[in-house]
Amino acid sequence: MNYDLAMMALDGLMRTPLTVRADGTSVTFTGEPAAFKELARLCLLLGGASDTDDAFELKPGVHVTADSPLVNLRLE
Repeated sequence: MNYDLAMMALDGLMRTPLTVRADGTSVTFTGEPAAFKELARLCLLLGGASDTDDAFELKPGVHVTADSPLVNLRLE
């Protein structure tokens, strides 16, 4: 993972935070478009994408399972 890119993404999330709410069956992220951009950047870095990749696939049994909560994304 590129440490500098991760720090830039976290810095961006500090300036434009996301609200995260979790219950037993779902996780909801709410925020402004800029916050979702930084979240996407951080997810790509954590997901193992290389510096030239702009996507990665969530794999059953690796990133998600049948018991994984539903994720909702909402713009403010």
